[in-house]
Amino acid sequence: MATTSIQRRLVAVIAISQLLLAVGLIDVAVFVTRAQLRRAFDVALQGRAMSIAALVRYSEDSPHKLLFEGDLVPQPLEKGLPDVYEVYADPHVLIARSPNWPEKDAVLPPRGYRWIATYAINGVPYRKLRLQHVPVLDRESDIPTADYLTVTYAAPIEPVLRAVSDVLLYIVIGSLVLLAVSVAFSFWALRRSLRPLSALADSARAISPRNWKLDPPEEVWETYELEPLTQAMTSMLTDLHRAFTQQREFLANAAHELKTPVAILKSTLQSLLQRPRSADEYRTGVEEALDDMARLEKLLHSMLRLARAEQWAAGSLQRDLTPVDIGMTCQLAVERLRPLADQRQIGIDFVTNGAVRIPADPDDLELVWANLLENAIRFSPSGEVVRIAIHAEQQDCYVEVTDRGPGIPSKQLPHIFERFHRGDSSRARNTGGYGLGLAISKALVEAYGGTIEAQSGDGAGTRMVVCLPAVR
Repeated sequence: MATTSIQRRLVAVIAISQLLLAVGLIDVAVFVTRAQLRRAFDVALQGRAMSIAALVRYSEDSPHKLLFEGDLVPQPLEKGLPDVYEVYADPHVLIARSPNWPEKDAVLPPRGYRWIATYAINGVPYRKLRLQHVPVLDRESDIPTADYLTVTYAAPIEPVLRAVSDVLLYIVIGSLVLLAVSVAFSFWALRRSLRPLSALADSARAISPRNWKLDPPEEVWETYELEPLTQAMTSMLTDLHRAFTQQREFLANAAHELKTPVAILKSTLQSLLQRPRSADEYRTGVEEALDDMARLEKLLHSMLRLARAEQWAAGSLQRDLTPVDIGMTCQLAVERLRPLADQRQIGIDFVTNGAVRIPADPDDLELVWANLLENAIRFSPSGEVVRIAIHAEQQDCYVEVTDRGPGIPSKQLPHIFERFHRGDSSRARNTGGYGLGLAISKALVEAYGGTIEAQSGDGAGTRMVVCLPAVR
């Protein structure tokens, strides 16, 4: 039972990525907002500090000749939370201080030091600014200007924190809403995008031994990612259907071919047992039975050779092979078929342009050339010449067997390498074979990594071309 869902995985990945993106955007937005608000608050704080410095003026009635007009102090930034300040005249002369100023913070920093920091007063966070070397703004023109002020001003930072919290709340709510919308849209888009895959699975599910056609809807063919898979499945099903059909036809044809010699053999033996016969009659009957047994043995041997050749071609069997000379195997096949050629008054012309070697079993190659030569001789008119030629091109070796026979009709050309295929539709014993020769030759050639091709036409003769990888 399936426990993994691609759709759920993709939705989870999208949701997590959107969540991480939302968290990152929230952090960046809060950081930027906090920085901007603090910068604006610091500017306002500096303005407050300068307004406090502007309240200091020269006065002859003051012991230090500097008077602070405290009744003009501006209202605090946050209602209910007073601002704190203090003003020093350099170096250590206190001019003014707010009533709620904490005594422990009255120590002056080094000269020329400008300091902004956040700290707590009675548990309330304050933003503190210290300005030094501030000139006295309210002075008479004839009074010397040697006095400078150090102004420290602190105000509650609660407005900034509250604004940051509000912004954070709005961003979080907005991000969650957008996250929900994006996840819902992603789920819908994924379901819609995976629909062709589901349709392809439904089409594949409908395939059976009675239905070999993959018939997906048009949207599957229009999907870029699914088109190669659909083509591969279609091609695979076509090959499987062909192999399945060939297996059924092979069983039917094999049973038919085996039935004929077995029936004849049975009939011969039954006729011998019907009545007493002379020794010569028994000998003649036994010789006929042996001929039928030989024919049956030849058929079984061909079927076994074909099965092994197809196993080699499929890689099911492994063999240790040494390079052999193709010309030598062709010469042996020519000598084997020479009696048949002489009987039919057919000449054999063997042409080669040099030794070419490939790793193979010489018996296999000889069988291939013998099958091709036998077909060429059987279908060539008396007095004609069958030509077998060898030539090499780059890394390949070509063996061509050519005859001047009646040729192969175009309708039969695609089927000549099928098992039990014969141009003569009859199954008479005088047709000259079982239709396994070319099938065996094709399987053996493919087992060695080669190809075999037939070139023919009605009345134009036949040319069989075998291409094998050569060893230099």
